[in-house]
Amino acid sequence: MFPVLSSLARYLLLPVFATLMTFVPSASAADLDAAPKDSFTIAVIPDTQWYIGKGTKKTPDSTDPVVTNAVFENHVNWITANIQKQNIVFVSHVGDIVDRSNPQEWEVARRCMDRLHGVIPYSVTVGNHDMKGSGDSSLFQKYFGAERFRDFAWYGGPFEPARPTPEFSGNNANSHQLFSAGGMDFIHISLECNAPDDVLAWADALLTQYATRRAIITTHMDLGVLEHPKTEEGFVKDPKGRMNWTKNHGSRGNTAQQMWEKLYRKHANLGFIFCGDQSRCTALKLDTVGDHGNTVHAFLSDYTSSGPMRLYRFLPAEDRVQVITYDTTLHELTESTLHVKERAEHQFSAPYPMKP
Repeated sequence: MFPVLSSLARYLLLPVFATLMTFVPSASAADLDAAPKDSFTIAVIPDTQWYIGKGTKKTPDSTDPVVTNAVFENHVNWITANIQKQNIVFVSHVGDIVDRSNPQEWEVARRCMDRLHGVIPYSVTVGNHDMKGSGDSSLFQKYFGAERFRDFAWYGGPFEPARPTPEFSGNNANSHQLFSAGGMDFIHISLECNAPDDVLAWADALLTQYATRRAIITTHMDLGVLEHPKTEEGFVKDPKGRMNWTKNHGSRGNTAQQMWEKLYRKHANLGFIFCGDQSRCTALKLDTVGDHGNTVHAFLSDYTSSGPMRLYRFLPAEDRVQVITYDTTLHELTESTLHVKERAEHQFSAPYPMKP
């Protein structure tokens, strides 16, 4: 019999296990308590960069031509198995869908998201690993372009740049979705990493047009290390908050702080910002008051493609959102991680007025 490992020990050893796995069982629908009556859930998939097989960063010496991503598969399998039990109404991927942005990884990513396609409304956000440094997201657009979604009533549409270079920001690299739950109407906007000004102007117009809908934004970079670290240790220990540096789009790219100033703070209906990107920060939360007195809750979740996923359980009768970090590989709540030991950073609640 194998020895029983602590949750943290299993978390740290997971890379070894995942490299050796050839079969991953689907998630059990009975491994998390059912959502309470009249609640609903938004599932947020963190960065899924961890691919194994020939040509991948994780297993560079592998000769296996079959590229896989067991954790990504576990996330989507668990979601589909629990849509009814958890009353999941929307799924958002925070970006860094792939690692090396090659066709082999994109094929796996699309197969994973195909599990949700036509089953539940969802969005995929472009992270820095999903595009070139210049902002060219051609491969993302090939596998997750606007045509893939146009037949769905919940798909609001993409940003369409008024320039002859759709590979930059076009064809679903930025998009919006409309859905309703718990007697409330929502707009979700997916913004690429370091979205340029023309994208922010498009999002600004959408939030104005749909001012009566509650708004959620997913973008890859928002919370993390404030300034670009000068050392590896800095990614863990430097001051954290809304980021002041960019990775994409050159001088056109906006920092997270610039996106706050130019877009987020202006809209009374904005309640949440979901982001990823910062694996060594792992889990962060920041409440900021917008120009209209509304609190905007920003949540970072980047669990290094190791198993945990975020569930945002909306409890209208209590005017709060329960934030659950759940490991779809270990089938347990995430209590602690290598860089974030405190349980309260992974399991907590946020106030959010929902009563009529």
